[in-house]
Amino acid sequence: MPVAKPESSDARVIAHIDMDCFYVQVEQRKQPELRGLPTAVVQYNSWKGGGLIAVSYEARKFGVKRSMRGDEAKYVCPEIQLVQVPVAHGKADLKIYRNAGSEVVSILARKGRCERASIDEVYLDLTDAAETMLAENPPESLEDINDEALKSHIVGLAEDGSDVKEKVKNWLCRTDASHRDKLLACGALIVAELRAQVFMETEFTCSAGIAHNKILAKLTSGMNKPAQQTVVPSVSVKELLAPLPIKKMKQLGGKLGDSLKSNLGVSTIGDLLQFSTEKLQECYGINTGTWLWNIARGISGEKVEGRILPKSHGSGKSFPGPHALRTIGLVEHWLNELCQELSERLVADFEQNKRIAHTLTLNARAYMLRDTNSQKKFPSKSSPLRYGIAKIQEDALNLFHAGIHDYMGSYASKGEKNQNNGWGITALSVSASKIFTIPRGTGTIMNFFPTQSLACCASPQLSGDASMHEVVQLTAAEIESGSKEFTTAKESIGGIPGMYPRDQKRKIQEDKGIGSIMGFFEVPVQSCPSLNQEPHEETSRSSGHGSESCWQKNQAESQNRLLYGEQPQCLSVGPTMNPQEGKRKKLQGTSSILRFLKSSKYSTHDRIEIFQEPCVPSSSGEMRARGSGGSERGEWSYKANEIDPTVIDELPPHIQQEVWSWLKQSHSSKPSSSTITRYFFPPK
Repeated sequence: MPVAKPESSDARVIAHIDMDCFYVQVEQRKQPELRGLPTAVVQYNSWKGGGLIAVSYEARKFGVKRSMRGDEAKYVCPEIQLVQVPVAHGKADLKIYRNAGSEVVSILARKGRCERASIDEVYLDLTDAAETMLAENPPESLEDINDEALKSHIVGLAEDGSDVKEKVKNWLCRTDASHRDKLLACGALIVAELRAQVFMETEFTCSAGIAHNKILAKLTSGMNKPAQQTVVPSVSVKELLAPLPIKKMKQLGGKLGDSLKSNLGVSTIGDLLQFSTEKLQECYGINTGTWLWNIARGISGEKVEGRILPKSHGSGKSFPGPHALRTIGLVEHWLNELCQELSERLVADFEQNKRIAHTLTLNARAYMLRDTNSQKKFPSKSSPLRYGIAKIQEDALNLFHAGIHDYMGSYASKGEKNQNNGWGITALSVSASKIFTIPRGTGTIMNFFPTQSLACCASPQLSGDASMHEVVQLTAAEIESGSKEFTTAKESIGGIPGMYPRDQKRKIQEDKGIGSIMGFFEVPVQSCPSLNQEPHEETSRSSGHGSESCWQKNQAESQNRLLYGEQPQCLSVGPTMNPQEGKRKKLQGTSSILRFLKSSKYSTHDRIEIFQEPCVPSSSGEMRARGSGGSERGEWSYKANEIDPTVIDELPPHIQQEVWSWLKQSHSSKPSSSTITRYFFPPK
């Protein structure tokens, strides 16, 4: 529904850039021999030569239209060159066109706030650039005007005669013009320069509309194609809009436009001028009625969003007529293809732009085979987005089942879940939306854990940017719930020393090496000669001066096992430390996450030794006291074959490898009677 937004009191300069038959230009750049020849880009579907999706201006002169198919185009223009669009996942692959559009956007964004509307359309807010130019180098002071600017079309300016360029130059350089028109003149000069720059760097031509708002700029960018631009002064808005059919105006080409024509007899925008605000609000509500009144006068306050990257990613395919999908198997096949393409784009977006999507949405068009009034719309279904091809495919299929159940209504209960009860699918699409950028400087989740000093060895440091493997394993719901915390992390936890990753990073690098998550767990030590000895001050002192203690040896051995793939000798978890142990705990090393797993195949003697503090003297009585009461918790263990493999798949890859290695070793050993409940700490 259109939203009425008040127009700013300050004059704005908005440009809409529209590439000229863009897909053809991209193909002509790849194959320069096609330049100047009638050319068309066709779909991958070869039926009747494929449907045309882009037609060059040379081909249009022969009467070739986009609504034609390849065979028909060849009949109209035998010389036409047909180029098939690239294919991937059984559908058109628009990646090369998308990337080419990004080249253009990067050039246009140099001069102002840029909003990418589609692959080949861009909005520009040039207000600041125009104001600067007017203050420092106004058009009337220029000795030479860009030839591209002189080819501009000024709405309301007569173009008859041979001195059109001179008329345009006089309009651009008027000294008695209003401030608003002077800004438009500056905008015209800036856009002409940008269009020339785009052609020089990319070999692509484009057309443009320059006006005081987005609606007028969009309306005029296609009026004079190719490779030209049109300017709309304020005094010429009524002249431009009055004869315009309502279907040509943005947001009036559908049901709202039909309603205006049938209920009010409105055929052109000029016809709307006879209706008051009250009448339009009475018929269409306050919001839509106000918007209609404004649009008839060329008034719009819609802003240009500073967005170069797309707001969503999508992949879809149509199955018209006899190609309609009528089995769950076919639907699943095409959903898998679409989801694979979507996943590839999501991963590329993350790697290039550090962005994560939150929501997965499925849309479809369907019909009932035996329903004479099959106009019921297939419901759109959404769910939190989980990264990974298999997960996206699974969720998309579940969404389809939910949608077809709602679409079928009472018919759905008459058959099995995978049985077709008389429906057909003519279009499928999956999309990812609610995309947020990971704030710059955000590190891995490890940076939010308390740091520990390493006495004898340092782990490789992680990058300051979050890696794909760590970030994408968060569910969409988790990401969404924490998105606001990401953006306000500095403010919300700024008062807690060392908690914000960027502030903490330098300290971590100075104090210790940042390794994997395994670095935050204890070292499993099977035995230690000094286990039952009293602590000596000399021992701890010598540790800081390079002498190799028992603990250091075990620590080094543990690190070597991790680095070189050796299997850990034991898997167990001991009681947590009490506050009095905190000081000496800092001296301990770090090792594998398997430290928190307990294998039942080892003897009681081994277990007791493992649970002692590594190389820190402690009596067995003291250990029993800690394990049985006070502030400490006891030990639990579990059966290895009771681990859900899907849980392991959620771990980072390097930890997955270690856990799988242990499970393989555990399966080869004799089964024990321990249960999974022994793995968890009991309640206090």
